[in-house]
Amino acid sequence: MICFPNAKINLGLHVVSRRRDGYHNLETIFYPIGLKDALEIIPLAERDAEIEEFTVTGESTGTVDEFSPRKYRFFPTGIPIEGAPENNLVIKALYLIATEKKLPEIDIHLLKKIPSGAGLGGGSSDAAFMLNLLNETFDLGYSKEELMLRAARLGADCPFFILNRPAFATGTGDKLEPIELDLSNYILLLVKPDIMVSTKEAYAMITPRKPDLPLREIIRKPPETWRELLKNDFEPPVFKKFPEICRIRQKLYEMGAVYASMSGSGSSVFGLFEKEPDWRGAFGGHFVWNSDKVGK
Repeated sequence: MICFPNAKINLGLHVVSRRRDGYHNLETIFYPIGLKDALEIIPLAERDAEIEEFTVTGESTGTVDEFSPRKYRFFPTGIPIEGAPENNLVIKALYLIATEKKLPEIDIHLLKKIPSGAGLGGGSSDAAFMLNLLNETFDLGYSKEELMLRAARLGADCPFFILNRPAFATGTGDKLEPIELDLSNYILLLVKPDIMVSTKEAYAMITPRKPDLPLREIIRKPPETWRELLKNDFEPPVFKKFPEICRIRQKLYEMGAVYASMSGSGSSVFGLFEKEPDWRGAFGGHFVWNSDKVGK
């Protein structure tokens, strides 16, 4: 069975306060877009009826300690993925479910098209879609709410991809309130330079503060007004350290974007356009993706 995990962008991002656990409370709008990976699982039993089921005992923590790597095979392609396979969020999602349910041995194929370190949630999306894929393929019986609780163990923005619709996010990004927001009349152009912005470092450069205007109030206004109102708190310190990211946003405005912003704390920058800009050749060797309709 195959699925296509999609990326998201952040429309505005306010770092409101620092939490006692060392994390930060934030406010942002998550919006799904059409840039996608491809994720497929194939039960080995379809080729060999003699393969036995496996199960994992212990508390479902999403850790990898109890799980045998011989119970699956992982085939990543596309954009190279750093780190050991067992540290990939797709595999962690598998481990988490395997502590609770019997699963057959499987082959996992992941085609990466969403760049990492970009503020696009690619790894989180892969993990959430893996939870959905396991649930549907093997008829595990989890509700959406139960999947969201498990997704939250894998990452703060993972629950968003279970619902996968525009949402106002608070807390660490795990508290979601679906909102009515339709940007399908706009074209989105996304640019990611070959720059990795450390999330930990980005937060270290931020002084938490309450926003001047409530984000939910700003988002109700036309996108043509967002340039002066809708802010990402990470932009000033990140732009100061990485001027190229700032130059990309400025170039998007020069090309006619009605709104342009960095997504999350990553290095990607997106622009919303009323008509497709002449972008080919404009961004050198950077990763560029565009959609004729946002979220399509």
